[in-house]
Amino acid sequence: MLKVGALPVADTVPAKEFVSILDFQPELREALETSKVDSQNLKDHALTESTLLNNQELLNRTRFLMALNWTEVIQDDEGIDIRPRVIAQLNAALDDPELPSTIDFSIPSAEFEAEDSAANQLLASICFHKKGDQLCGKPPTEAEIENAPERPENDDDIDPDETYKQDLKSLRERILQAVRTIEDIDAQGAKEYLIKELAGITNAIGRKYYLSDHIASHSASDTALKTIAIRKVGGDMAINKNGVEAISTRPQDVAVHTWSWQEAYVEYFVDGEPGGESEVLINFKPENDYRWIRKSLRVLITE
Repeated sequence: MLKVGALPVADTVPAKEFVSILDFQPELREALETSKVDSQNLKDHALTESTLLNNQELLNRTRFLMALNWTEVIQDDEGIDIRPRVIAQLNAALDDPELPSTIDFSIPSAEFEAEDSAANQLLASICFHKKGDQLCGKPPTEAEIENAPERPENDDDIDPDETYKQDLKSLRERILQAVRTIEDIDAQGAKEYLIKELAGITNAIGRKYYLSDHIASHSASDTALKTIAIRKVGGDMAINKNGVEAISTRPQDVAVHTWSWQEAYVEYFVDGEPGGESEVLINFKPENDYRWIRKSLRVLITE
């Protein structure tokens, strides 16, 4: 079980190097195993990922986790930053018998972002400022504001030791505005975050693999089969069964012959005139992952 502090967030999260929020839901993990085909007739897991981003439970869970980020805006080069101070306040709220102890992420968005929802009640108990900050205190009540004296019109008459009605009203507004809510993170923002994180994972996995060459040059008269191998940085190559496919962007110049997922290679041959060229796009699926990684080999035909 995955928890933020003592709060359960997801069950049966798989133990693997890269885990996204989509992996938190069994039905989404199952759907991710079926990749769609792109305009080049190659499998593309990102197309499947994009179709799942409207899942209500996924969006609710993502919005709540994003709302726990220390700053309200998550920078493009950063992930969700849930700091120990936030976790400590969340755990204190969970121990409060008057506050919810769990969150149902599967409810409709209107219920999830309602003012009295479990998510918003817990968020309201967390101050995203340093301990002791004025904004972390309780807001002055309407009665306290009403009973406070009016600020003198003449600045010379202002008592620095007195708290005036206008001061309390301003403080109340700032404290209330500082309270984080689910509505601060809309569904579109959650989708954009997920797209960025999913692309980041794919790029990180892709950097672990390379082709034995990135550019090749062959004579037009050399029509023998050529082999390009898929390799892994610092480790043994392992590909899912039937997890390799390849195409040539200009098959009239360079043709793909065959490929092997067991041996992790692609064979091609020259079939064009001098001056021709093509890219061989190699698509492969690393073992124990649903993602497809794409690499390209540029092939030039010489005299």
